[in-house]
Amino acid sequence: MANTTPEARLLPFTSKLGFGVGQLAEGITLTVFNTFVLFYFNQILGVPGTLTGIALGIALFCDAITDPLAGSISDRLQTRWGRRHPLMAGAAIPMGLSIVALFNPPAGMSEYFYFGWLVVFAVLTRLCLTLYHIPHLALGAEMAQDYLDRTRVYSYSQLFGTLGQWGFGFLMLTFVFPTTAEFSHGMLNADGYPVLSMVAALGIAVSISLCVWGTKKEIPYLPEVRFKMAERLHPRRLFRELKTAFTNHSYRMLVCGLFCAIILLGVEMAFMVYMYIHFWGMETEQMRWIGPAALAALPFSVVLAPVLTRYLDKRYALIMLSTVIITCNNIMICLRLFTDWTPDNGTPELLMLLLTFLFLAGCCSPAVLITVNAMFADVADEQELITGERQEGVIFSARSFAFKAGASLASVFAGITLDLIEFPRGAPAGEVAADVVFRLGLVAGPITSVIGLGILLFYLSYRLDRQRVAEIQVELNARRQASG
Repeated sequence: MANTTPEARLLPFTSKLGFGVGQLAEGITLTVFNTFVLFYFNQILGVPGTLTGIALGIALFCDAITDPLAGSISDRLQTRWGRRHPLMAGAAIPMGLSIVALFNPPAGMSEYFYFGWLVVFAVLTRLCLTLYHIPHLALGAEMAQDYLDRTRVYSYSQLFGTLGQWGFGFLMLTFVFPTTAEFSHGMLNADGYPVLSMVAALGIAVSISLCVWGTKKEIPYLPEVRFKMAERLHPRRLFRELKTAFTNHSYRMLVCGLFCAIILLGVEMAFMVYMYIHFWGMETEQMRWIGPAALAALPFSVVLAPVLTRYLDKRYALIMLSTVIITCNNIMICLRLFTDWTPDNGTPELLMLLLTFLFLAGCCSPAVLITVNAMFADVADEQELITGERQEGVIFSARSFAFKAGASLASVFAGITLDLIEFPRGAPAGEVAADVVFRLGLVAGPITSVIGLGILLFYLSYRLDRQRVAEIQVELNARRQASG
């Protein structure tokens, strides 16, 4: 059993709920970037895939600076409202406005103008997400001190994150992008994207506001933080803090494994719309059931993670769940490419098979993220024991960077690949050459599966098991009591 010392306060339900609601903002933003941005700029505005990918890569470069910067600032921020809440609250409105601007460029401009527009507002949106999301993740580790309670806390956040991601996609495909006589596929309707941006901005603002309001009562219970040196913000300080974090073996293995996994999933997400439209021949009326299938799996997933980590060490739970996801995401693509065992496009049988594997992956995907977040929180404890400083912000900045870097690199790869396989821009559904569709499936299925083979080795090298975390927490509690 986990070590629950008398000092380890379990969070009340309302605080977990408030923390969880805040994940809606990231879920909505992920759907905007993973599903709609590449398709909008490539298929609606006519920007080449390579240019679109480069623009998202520039946003990645900016993330390389802002993620650890936001983590370091939030670690050392001292206010009457705590270290995290001021940054979280300040990001809400700018993030919403950036997404609105992203999908409302002036009409009739050149592809290079739209390239610049995407660079500016993708960077601003990701910057605002960084200023909110890293303090939010760090707040969860700061609030929850118990080994199992951490998994429960991140279960709530993943519940709402998945709800935001798939629920937002379902609403958009159902009400904003329905199939019409004018458009062979609803997502080719340019008039829907300004509506999408307004709904996304409203959802983000409400999510962040509820999170700040729901967790502010935890501020008096947060650990008192002291740093050995009072330093002003400087690149040398940032480099030192990151270097200190990456000397931790378990931290390095977890970040590297996560980075590879997000590249794998990011490529699949970047091609998802293209695959559903051109590889599987779906209309929006069929595509919209993808979200409900994933959401139907969500209750099983948020229960699965705490149950697995009660009986298994977190790294073994992570390996088991990741294996199922890789298999479910790619088996149907491989069967279609190399056999004739799959039903024809447009048949109810094909839709049911795709939704079944999506449901099975959906039972595991949120549980993976729940487990990963809880593992990062354990690393933060080990770092405090080693350095004497709590650095949840810096610890989680690498987690956030791995997510955004992996997704951005996947978008760059996907954009360049669309040009390499000569995928046509503005292509009507059903009119893409068969050899181009085959190459699309080859990249989205078997090639991405190869990346997943190395991920499990990283997770196997993670060293913080249940017993070690319990020992660390006992030592930390003794140290805190001794220091008053």
